Amino acid sequence: MAALRRKFGEDYQVVNTNRATTFSAPVKKKRQRFVDKNGRCNVQHGNLGGESSRYLSDLFTTLVDLKWRWNMLIFLLTYTIAWLVMASMWWIIAYIRGDLNHGHDASYTPCVANVYNFPSAFLFFIETEATIGYGYRYITEKCPEGIILFLFQSLMGSIVDAFLIGCMFIKMSQPKKRAETLMFSQDAVISQRDGKLCLMFRVGNLRNSHMVSAQIRCKLIKSRQTPEGEFLPLDQCELDVGFGTGADQLFLVSPLTICHEINPKSPFFDLSQRSLMNEQFEIVVILEGIVETTGMTCQARTSYTEDEVLWGHRFLPVMSLEEGFFRVDYSQFHITFEVPTPAYSVKEYEEKNSLPSPLSTPARTESHGARRDRVFSVDCINISEERRGGTGGRLPSKLQRMSSSGKEDLQRKVLLLSSQHSEKACSTGDLPLKLQRLSSTQVSGPENRLTLKSLKVGFEPMTQSTGDLYQQSLLPTPTLSTAPVPMHSPLLSAGGRPEDNLPAKLRKMNADR
Repeated sequence: MAALRRKFGEDYQVVNTNRATTFSAPVKKKRQRFVDKNGRCNVQHGNLGGESSRYLSDLFTTLVDLKWRWNMLIFLLTYTIAWLVMASMWWIIAYIRGDLNHGHDASYTPCVANVYNFPSAFLFFIETEATIGYGYRYITEKCPEGIILFLFQSLMGSIVDAFLIGCMFIKMSQPKKRAETLMFSQDAVISQRDGKLCLMFRVGNLRNSHMVSAQIRCKLIKSRQTPEGEFLPLDQCELDVGFGTGADQLFLVSPLTICHEINPKSPFFDLSQRSLMNEQFEIVVILEGIVETTGMTCQARTSYTEDEVLWGHRFLPVMSLEEGFFRVDYSQFHITFEVPTPAYSVKEYEEKNSLPSPLSTPARTESHGARRDRVFSVDCINISEERRGGTGGRLPSKLQRMSSSGKEDLQRKVLLLSSQHSEKACSTGDLPLKLQRLSSTQVSGPENRLTLKSLKVGFEPMTQSTGDLYQQSLLPTPTLSTAPVPMHSPLLSAGGRPEDNLPAKLRKMNADR
């Protein structure tokens, strides 16, 4: 191998061409959790500097927070050192007074009877501290320094006992072990509930004693970057699990499924089944309550990473009705099963529903146009006259004045006829503004009052010029009429021929023309 590298260079590599060799996919590296499944926070404080002295200012809490092995070590060392120090002080008093040399002299009165070495001084201290009182060793009245040391020993012994025994009692009565009997499901699921996409997980209480005022909260731990460019590692966001409706207050006597509705206010609004594979987040669940037996507040924690969120799953029921009671089967507490769930996010679903359908638009336009061609107001008469190409402009001035004076009478006649033969009426709000103002005016005579209704005009305009009438008179009359004649036409209702409805002067002018 070394010779080949010297010949071909340092970049020479041996490639395995064995096709039978199988290559496994790279194992996904297990990401660091912020909170473990058992609730322990993976946070360590370092480089405190001069801030370490703050722990000594709160010595009692520091001792309670220590682990059990350190508490036991401190407990044993404190009593052992205190006993040795106090025994040494009794031995020093006996040594200074010379009691050690007259230990067996019956005529000599020592400070402490029958204390003539260090073991005997140690036994005297233990008998005094524990109030055993065997009666063989005792303080005499000729030793004032011994009396003062005895008082000091009693005071210091009470302080040490209260401190260490109280610390051990608080340590043992902590409700941390109560949290061991509060269960959380191994996985969280995302599925539909009541027609809404929800994130759900399950909690349960293994003990028969209740958790008073139990409340649950959820935090989303996810790193993000602000629009200003600031990077926020492990940013905490609140997940709503029913704070507004009171669903976060739990009556935890049986396993409950906690539900977070994914809506536009949820941080999972744009989360889909595909994007879930590329996300990195952690959901921290905090359950708090008061222990019924001790009255102390207990807190249980757990977390769910993106790998522990199952899309399209639902929890298996664990409650069953037995004879006289309800039974909870905790063997199915963590079991889930698949259910039909949309793979897209709530944001995509709302955007899809907000888009108009392309098939419904032409039909709507067609129906609106047909109705507009079918129903007109009285102003359609004026519009049709204007679209005739200015027919009235070819009339003499005298005929134009006569036509303008008779327009109002003609409109009144058309309205009266339409009130009798119209098929569908409408309110004054559907008419143009001109007719609405006309209808709102007060008329003295009932014969001059206008009846505002819609007209059904479909064939020809209501007013015609004399030239049009003359051209229509020259056309041959067909034997069979294929088109229906409008029954409410004002020109045909008066007579058989259109010329008969004109004044005599107009008929004469038409004949001359």
